[in-house]
Amino acid sequence: MSDVTGFRPPAPGSQPENDTPTYGSTRLRHPTRPLIAFPHTITEATGPAFSPRHFPALADLTLMDGKAAQGERIIVRGRITDEDDRPVPHTMVEIWQANAAGRYNHPGDQHDAPLDPHFKGDGRVFTDADGWYQFTTIKPGAYPWRNHKNAWRPNHIHFSYFGPGFATRLITQMYFPGDPLLAIDPIFHSVPDEAARNRLISSFDLDITQPEWALGYRFDVVLRGRAATPMGV
Repeated sequence: MSDVTGFRPPAPGSQPENDTPTYGSTRLRHPTRPLIAFPHTITEATGPAFSPRHFPALADLTLMDGKAAQGERIIVRGRITDEDDRPVPHTMVEIWQANAAGRYNHPGDQHDAPLDPHFKGDGRVFTDADGWYQFTTIKPGAYPWRNHKNAWRPNHIHFSYFGPGFATRLITQMYFPGDPLLAIDPIFHSVPDEAARNRLISSFDLDITQPEWALGYRFDVVLRGRAATPMGV
C-alpha cells in the first residue's frame, strides 16, 4: 500500500463562499447544481509551461516608456509556500490593479476618474528558488462599484498564481492595513473566518521600504492546507 498522503484541506470557513448574498454578482455565477468531478488529463496537469523565456517579467509597473506613473510608489514583496512552509519556486505570479485614482486601464471601466497614460496596471514575475517575489508599483485608489448603495472597494491588488498548467491557477486579492473600507466590503467578508480573511491584508514592512523612495509591504501566500490564503475572492 502506498504511504503517500494527500495535503491537508482548508479549514472550514477559511475560503470564500460560492454564494455570498451581500456580494451581488455571486448570484449570477455560483453553481446551482451539484459539481461533477472529472479526472485531469496530462494536458491539464502538465501544460502549458510558463517560463521567463516565453513570458517576460514586468516587475516595475511605475515606469512606461521611460516616464513615471502618478501616485504613491510602493514595493510589494512576499514568499509563496505550501502548507508545510516549503517554497514554491519558479512559479509565475501576475498582478493587475487600478491606478492611483481608482481606475483600471480597461475599456470596461467607465469610472469618472482620470486614466494615467504612464500606468498600465499589470505586471508579472517568477518566484526565485526560495519562493520569493517582488513588485514595484503604485498604491491603487479606492473606487465605487454598484453592488449596493454608496459602495466602494478598498484599495487592493489582484494576484494570480500559475502552477504547471491552467488548471492549477489560483487568484486572490491583497489589501492594505488600516483601510476603513475593509469593515464594510462584501468581497473581503465573503471569507467567513476572520483570521483567514485577515491573511489577505498585507503588512507594512520597514525592511522592504527603501529610504526616500518607496514604502514596502509584505504579502506572503500559502497555497493550500489549513492555513491557506483565501482564493477566489
